[in-house]
Amino acid sequence: MAEQPLLNTYGRLPVVFEHGRGMWLYDTEGQRYLDTFTGIAVCGLGHSHPGVAHAISQQAERLTHCSNLFHCKLQQQLAQRVCDLTDMDGVFFANSGAEANEAAIKLARHYGHQRNIASPAIIVMENAFHGRTLATLTATGNRRVQAGFEPLVSGFVRAPFNDLEAVEAIARSNSNVVAVLVEPIQGEGGVDIPDDDYLPGLRRICDREDWLLMLDEVQTGNGRTGTYLACQQQGVQPDVATVAKGFGNGYPIGACLARGAAAKVFSPGSHGSTFGGNPLGCAAAIAVLDAIEQDALMDRARILGERMLNRFREHLMGADYIEDIRGQGLMLAIELTHPCSELVLLAKVQGLLLNITRERVIRLLPPLTMTDDEADYLADQVIRIIKLYAADDRDRPRN
Repeated sequence: MAEQPLLNTYGRLPVVFEHGRGMWLYDTEGQRYLDTFTGIAVCGLGHSHPGVAHAISQQAERLTHCSNLFHCKLQQQLAQRVCDLTDMDGVFFANSGAEANEAAIKLARHYGHQRNIASPAIIVMENAFHGRTLATLTATGNRRVQAGFEPLVSGFVRAPFNDLEAVEAIARSNSNVVAVLVEPIQGEGGVDIPDDDYLPGLRRICDREDWLLMLDEVQTGNGRTGTYLACQQQGVQPDVATVAKGFGNGYPIGACLARGAAAKVFSPGSHGSTFGGNPLGCAAAIAVLDAIEQDALMDRARILGERMLNRFREHLMGADYIEDIRGQGLMLAIELTHPCSELVLLAKVQGLLLNITRERVIRLLPPLTMTDDEADYLADQVIRIIKLYAADDRDRPRN
């Protein structure tokens, strides 16, 4: 493929996509590919959802941008919709998950300074992923993401994920902590699902210590796990939550939500964004919410996720190359016993797009709009490719 004037930041596969529909992508050669991770949880309604496309087209003819020095009716409508769904009090609109998390980090620090804590600290987790800006990559618990960008941002204290005692130990030893930032399910961390008492336990600790509980729902939110926010399944109410990815179904928009004292931290001039909450993005996000609610897609995520998990377990569990099969809603993982990066190219040749995280975890993030038959077909194709890969791997010569 011809070199392009792009900085070398991605190891791209040799394919150029021209259009998409639902869970399918089509390249410039007319080849069709089954997309199992929809832009890493971005196109939750599938590619080129007609309702979102219509909303963007219609809004583009009216107004694409308005400075946040003025009121925007669509921004206010979207904020109210999201607050109603999450029981939060206020919203700051950004353009991505990283920007939403940056807003959360700044909010926590401002909260700490208002409490006369000179060096406020935020507890973050091992194997977390919060973004690639300087602050969010520091919060991220992945050394490969951080390498080469030192000095990193100070003010973060790291704990093992799904370990309440580790957080308790930090509470006993560090008086500068003001917040906990955590994913309800670690996505880049291998679709790591914590124990049922983990988020409620963090909520209790934060209440006792007067910390903010800040949940990164960038990947888990927007109905993917079966409720609008994943934390709602444990009955946990965060002080701050961030969403993005599926929020605009491909249009870049994110949000930092806050409630209670956290919603009163910012004041005019303390944070901002030129493009955040622009009319085009808000129109797209409203169309996404319309589809999620009108088509009961959160219920569908739960139903389809269980259907696919059962199918994977029936055909794969017990094989010597399978470590685990897990998931919540349509956030699914098949973990192999050894690294399997070669599986991505093998699958592509077979017309299947796969995502591997943590070296050996196949992460599946299909659209919430699938029919039962489409979900079965996607699961069957993934099963077929894994079995083909496992057979090839056994035949591969060893050193």
